[in-house]
Amino acid sequence: MANDMTLFSKDLPDYLQEVELDDLTKSLAGNTGSKRISIRGGVFRLVVNGEEVAKNESRAMNIVIVNGAPKVARSFYAGKYTPGENSTPDCWSNDGNKPDPSIEFPQHASCDTCPQNIKGSGQGDSRACRFLQRLAVLLADDINGDVYQLTLPSKSLFGRGDVDKMPFQQYAKYVGSQGKNINTLVTEMRLDSDSDTPKLTFKPVRFLTRPEWEAAKVAGESPAARAAVVQTPALKKKATPAALPKAAPAAVESDDAEVEEPKKRASKKSAEVAPKKDFTDVISSWADD
Repeated sequence: MANDMTLFSKDLPDYLQEVELDDLTKSLAGNTGSKRISIRGGVFRLVVNGEEVAKNESRAMNIVIVNGAPKVARSFYAGKYTPGENSTPDCWSNDGNKPDPSIEFPQHASCDTCPQNIKGSGQGDSRACRFLQRLAVLLADDINGDVYQLTLPSKSLFGRGDVDKMPFQQYAKYVGSQGKNINTLVTEMRLDSDSDTPKLTFKPVRFLTRPEWEAAKVAGESPAARAAVVQTPALKKKATPAALPKAAPAAVESDDAEVEEPKKRASKKSAEVAPKKDFTDVISSWADD
């Protein structure tokens, strides 16, 4: 029996294609508006409204990135993150510069000078406030399906890899340096088997077909895609003005190990460019594998 995230990706019969979600299904399933892909425990998991409904234990999954937060966000938890419980942070920033205006008791006026941004404020030498970036993605084999939120912890964001295993920011720069748009591609995200904590790497697989491209554009402009890339006040939990304790590890994913956001260096711009390979040749060779 199929138990992965592609169970419903096949084309529906003609007589079912126009059928909308009925009241019975809604009442049994609850609100189905919140969908995300988790990498907790080094496994791809489909989570709907905080409940895991399916998992895919393969090391790689093909997605189409249709929207994304333009800046690296911040997220702070006063206590240890526990899967299945309220995962809304105590303090957060969508732009990485200052706390969201909706937070009743922010940790500090500025993220850069916040005491939760100091090394050692978290477990060991880590920072209590973590870096993350949110994406809105489609499953490549279900291009007309639902939009999912994918939250990338710092270890999946920063650093450098080879052309087959790039952290996300390097991958995005690589695609952009070739004059291509990231939402025109099927992207492989792969769980790095060399990492002791869940870490994703990325590479391009192929360009979208015209129908896929049209579907991706529509999905990227949808309310679901726009909602997927931000932390919203509607999800905010009740805060308290008391001094918050030292944070335990884990923001969105409990096994995340901290990686610092790289600092820009004006004199070494070329160092940001990915390995010197022809982009079209690279994705063509993977598509033929």
